[in-house]
Parts: sequence; structure tokens; C-alpha cells
Amino acid sequence: MQFSKIINQQEVKQQLVELIQHNRLSHALLFLSKEGSGALALALALAQYLTCEKANPKVKSQTSSLFEEELTPDVSRLTIQNDSCGVCASCIKASQLVHPDIHFSYPVVTKKSGTPPLSVDYITEWREFINDYPYGNVYDWLQFIGAENKQGNITANECNDIIHKLSLKSFESEYKVLIMWMPEYLGAEGNKLLKLIEEPPANTLFILVAENETLLLPTIVSRCQMIKIPRLEPADIETALIENKIDPLKARQVAATAEGSYREAIQLLQNAEEDWQALLRDWLNSIIKTGPIAQTKWVEEISRLGREKQKQFLRYFNHLLEQSIRSKATGSNVYLADNEKDFADRLNRLADISQQQAIIEELDRATYYIERNANAKILFHALTIKLYHVIQDKIVFLAT
Repeated sequence: MQFSKIINQQEVKQQLVELIQHNRLSHALLFLSKEGSGALALALALAQYLTCEKANPKVKSQTSSLFEEELTPDVSRLTIQNDSCGVCASCIKASQLVHPDIHFSYPVVTKKSGTPPLSVDYITEWREFINDYPYGNVYDWLQFIGAENKQGNITANECNDIIHKLSLKSFESEYKVLIMWMPEYLGAEGNKLLKLIEEPPANTLFILVAENETLLLPTIVSRCQMIKIPRLEPADIETALIENKIDPLKARQVAATAEGSYREAIQLLQNAEEDWQALLRDWLNSIIKTGPIAQTKWVEEISRLGREKQKQFLRYFNHLLEQSIRSKATGSNVYLADNEKDFADRLNRLADISQQQAIIEELDRATYYIERNANAKILFHALTIKLYHVIQDKIVFLAT
């Protein structure tokens, strides 16, 4: 993976390169971002840059280290190119995820009964996954390896394996790199790695790629240099989609709905045939017009869709509400098709801005619980009742 292949994030890329060129890079980095922002891709690109034979040659003495702090920048490093070459032997191995000095750790499940789960058991699947879904999330990964409803983990045995790997000398590169994706799944077992993270072997770099800082061990966070990776701008996602031959109008609409996640944009495109507007119209009419029987029928229908489609539906509703608020406030609806503009106008007649904001909060809360495997029937029944109480004073007929 090269920096140039990653969607935007130019400031982060430049920050990483400057840290290396000025010898300011910590031996443990924590990349913190929301899913679909490109954090894992950035970690892979950084590892490839460090091991590239042309972009980062050995310009320092044998006794010096990449991680030394120096007051005066090394002039020779300032002339180095800002990306890996992509063609040297190290880059080719790194891009194929087979470089012997770049190691990976990620949530896995037991592959064979009676044996402790290790990341290396799934290395073939990992390479395929990164090639196909570089912006995928942990749900995509666990489904990819057939985990079904099993909970992925990074176990104590995995920590022991990491300690063993990093205790060995590097094979080809000057540096050894460990990329740990989703350290939130590490749990208390992470205490095994504290000493290694704090006092690693020479020229060893840890890159932890996380989405939720609160789920990490504070003792690990305190030992890492945190690099926050922002969400992608809608324009960035739109450009990336157009470059992948997506219709410009569709790309613009999807980019606006994706909430800064390229992964979400791809999911929306893959499910573009779903008629979310009809499903939403049925739901709102059951709430404000047809009553409990219709509500129960609707809840049964959406419960069968599965977690990812339920999230997409709620995000679609959220997007329409946001655009209807923008329409009322500014008279602009730049990210909506004609039929959606009409629906947004109807939403404005259904609820005022404060009511719509209250609905958005409820939808965000519901999405949060869906991600944590809440019972869909209970959740959507409760959400239906909450929305009724939010909009009960303003009723319009939504059917076309």
C-alpha cells in the first residue's frame, strides 16, 4: 500500500513522513479514527514506506535509531521522497502482505477446536480481505472468515506469539513493524505487551489501529503516540467513487449519506436497489396513521433485513432529515434527487426542526445499539413508540 493510493488524508500522510524524516517517530503509534476513514490503509502505507529500499535507505549510522529524538533534523532525510517507490523488492512484498518484517495482529476466532486462535491461522484470508476490502470494518472481517455470531478476540496466546516474533532479529529490513488492527478486542490480555511496548527491541515499531479509545487499556494508550485520523470529506468520497466509474450524480448522493466513511459509501452502492424511501414511508404512515397492527408488520419486515441493512436504513432516514433541515434553513437541497426533495419537504411539514433533531438523536442511538447486537424487534418497536411521541402533534399524510 502506498500513501498515494489512500483517499486524501494529506495532512496525516505529511505528518507521518515528517516524523520519520526528522527522527521524531515514537516506537508505538495509536491511529485513532472512525471506520472507513483509511486508518488501516495508512498503517500499511507507513510500514511499506519504512521498509522501502528507495524511499527510506539506511542513511544513519549503525548505532543510531529511527526513534531517537534529535534537536537538529538530519538533512539527508529531508531529501527522501514522500512515498514508497512501489517497485523495489521490499515494496512488492509489503504490498502483498508477505514482507517477513511486517507482522499483523487482528481479532480472530478459534479455527480448530481445542487449539488457541492466532492471527497467523488466518493470514491467507487476511491478505485476501485487505486486497478486497481495504476500508472494511471488523464486522466485514469476521463475516469474511466465517465467524458468524462468534466474538472475535486477540488472545493471551496471540500476545505471546507477538512477543516471540518481535524478539527475533529482522530478516530483510532495518525495521520490524507490528500492525495491530482493532486493539479494542485485546482486553486485559494486553497487559502482557506493556513491557514490550514500553521497551521494545531496537528499530521495532508498533502501530495500533483503533476506533474507540475508551475500550483500550489506559496503560497501553499512555505508551503510544496518538495520531487522530479525521473522517473523509464528502468531496473526497465523491471523487474516489467517480474515479471508480460511478455515475457522478449517484456518487454525490452516496458521498453525502456515507458520514465520512468510504466503507459505508461502498455498502450503500452495493445495496442501491433497496427502496429505503418506500420502507420509510410505510414506517411513518404506520406511526401516524395506520396504527399498531401496521407497526408490528413493519417491525417484522425490517427485523428480517439483517444488521448492516438496518443501519443503512437508519442512516438513510438520518440523511433525509439532515437535508430537510438544511432545506428549511437555507432553501438548499444539493444532495437529494427530485423524489427525495419532495419527501424532505413532506418531512418538514411532518415535524419542525427541533422535532427532527430529536428524531436524529433517536436514530443515532438506535444505530449504536444495532452495532452492539441489540434485539432488532425490541429495538424497532421501542423506536417506533419514541418517534410517535416526538411527532404526535404534527400529522400529515405521507403517501404519494
